[in-house]
Amino acid sequence: MSESKDFPQNDQSTRDAGGDSARDAGGDGGVPAPRTMARMFPPGAGPSPDPAGSHHERRIRSFQPRRSRVTKGQRMALERLWPRWGFDVDGLRKLDLGELFGDPELPVVLEIGFGMGEATARMAAADPATGVLAVDVHTPGQGNLLRLADEQGLANVRVGNGDAIILLREMLAPDSLSGLRIYFPDPWPKARHHKRRLLQPEFLDLAAGPLRPGALVHCATDWEDYAEQMLEVLSAHPEYENTQQDGGFAPRPQNRPLTRFEGQGLDKGHKVRDLLFRRR
Repeated sequence: MSESKDFPQNDQSTRDAGGDSARDAGGDGGVPAPRTMARMFPPGAGPSPDPAGSHHERRIRSFQPRRSRVTKGQRMALERLWPRWGFDVDGLRKLDLGELFGDPELPVVLEIGFGMGEATARMAAADPATGVLAVDVHTPGQGNLLRLADEQGLANVRVGNGDAIILLREMLAPDSLSGLRIYFPDPWPKARHHKRRLLQPEFLDLAAGPLRPGALVHCATDWEDYAEQMLEVLSAHPEYENTQQDGGFAPRPQNRPLTRFEGQGLDKGHKVRDLLFRRR
């Protein structure tokens, strides 16, 4: 295993998912108190409540799993499709992405935090020649994305359950990813919680390993100060370069769908910022 790093756990409970995030129970700098979650599925038949268990170090969290109800349709999709299209981020093995997607030549993009999966499914449908490795901790969202993929015949979507930090560090080979997407991560707006934000130099260090040269890193947020932090951190990192000649934010690419949450934010006067960087 790699040496422990002091960066936040990945921010996978995006605010675009609907439902409420659990309150931070860890104080200003501590780790939130662990909660015991009942196992919903037999081992291997669905997402585990704690896939990495206690064999990985605890870190300051940048996400809180939400306690939303799993609908009948979502549960049925998980029961039927998880053994084929889902996997737990347990940190105990290396993923063979060619085997996972059934095509060793397929370029794969990692999406961290997909909410209920509508935008993920739309992007996967628009680009069937790219595999989407979508990782989240929200069980209803996992079930909903699997349902959408099945209904739309999307063979290029795989759903991971757990901490994307562990996925990046322990389970992905160097130069195995063609892109990284992080849309509307939790902004942790209070200043004392900014250390919980996902986009930090240590996270970019880690992501640089699995990202192959030329891989596109696409981030989006509607929090102005978080957008400025993202731009500053990405611009300062030697492994990434801005695709914009002026060194600033990018126009929203046509391939990123306008989500319901984003539309609500725009109606309220929020300004959405996109960042497009490439792995050197």
